[in-house]
Amino acid sequence: MILYPAIDLKDGQCVRLLHGDMAQATVFNLDPAAQAAVFEKQGFSYLHVVDLDGAFAGKPMNARAVEAILGAVKMPIQLGGGIRDMRTIENWIAKGVSRVIIGTAAVRDPDLVREAARLMPGKIAVGIDARDGQVAVEGWARTSQVTAVELGRRFEDAGVSALIYTDILRDGALKGLNITSTLALADALSIPVIASGGLASLDDVKRLLEPDCVKIAGAITGRALYDGRLDPQLALDLIRSKKDSPCA
Repeated sequence: MILYPAIDLKDGQCVRLLHGDMAQATVFNLDPAAQAAVFEKQGFSYLHVVDLDGAFAGKPMNARAVEAILGAVKMPIQLGGGIRDMRTIENWIAKGVSRVIIGTAAVRDPDLVREAARLMPGKIAVGIDARDGQVAVEGWARTSQVTAVELGRRFEDAGVSALIYTDILRDGALKGLNITSTLALADALSIPVIASGGLASLDDVKRLLEPDCVKIAGAITGRALYDGRLDPQLALDLIRSKKDSPCA
């Protein structure tokens, strides 16, 4: 399992939202690149970055901050937010993003996802952000009629590298991951599923390492890291010890 530290970008700053509400943003670092370097030094192996302004605008809005992050760390980065056409996908991959996350466009233009996955194998992920089981789009401002499982099934044979499943009502609320819904998605599909939204403490990491969660490929953590509720060393040591266990 991979634990992804999250950097959410708003106005060039590193922030965390509550339930995806841009009006409820807490600034944690004025320098996202410096924050990324801290995460790398702590031992994280993969970084999750979201351009929040881009998600609402439908195009990249924090490109300078993302480019600074790319220049500050060597670990791979997955990036979402405002990625809705092939040109944007190709641009980010060319600049060094390891994996782009397509959210809104996955609902409205599934052929874009399929074509991108065909042209750039291993580089395309789909973001499934759900509110009460229904997929939300446009920075979570609108809710579609598509369920998380229905959306995932559209890409079952497309070559998508991962699905990032976020429970919007838990995001930033530190109430724990929605393991039930995440497992339901993972059990229904062969695509690796990454859990997001609500990870609050080391207990959540321990839960993800239990046998019934073996299909969950990873989890994203944000606010719990920033406010000290989750000790990065303890979390990463726990994951490594589980991986190295002969019973793992």
